[in-house]
Amino acid sequence: MKKPLLIITATIILFATACLNGLKTEQILGRWKYIKVGVPNSSPPDTVTTAELEENKPFIDFKSDGNFSITWGGKILSHGTYKLSGKNINVHEVLPEGQSRDFPFFVSEITDKQITFETTVQGGSRVTAVRE
Repeated sequence: MKKPLLIITATIILFATACLNGLKTEQILGRWKYIKVGVPNSSPPDTVTTAELEENKPFIDFKSDGNFSITWGGKILSHGTYKLSGKNINVHEVLPEGQSRDFPFFVSEITDKQITFETTVQGGSRVTAVRE
């Protein structure tokens, strides 16, 4: 009798923990100013300079309606929709000429004031941003 109860309890704890570790829309909403951008898996690792970040003022904006946009140098660099899944922000990016692509941003760290996310494809970038 104790073994089934133990299994049920362990299952409940596992699901509760999984839910706590997933991203919530409220956590990512708003405008996030890029403070660090790098390509850690390139050889040699590459980063965007602080001067370039200050000049171009890049940011990503997550809206409550499921839309996002990335702005760089005052121009929209990317836009589309997003959905959350665990620690991923799954992006559907709208490209020119009716094309699109889907990819995840893996969120490795998030607080009320800062987020670090990266694309996991080869040559993908890692971004650290602060909430504006």
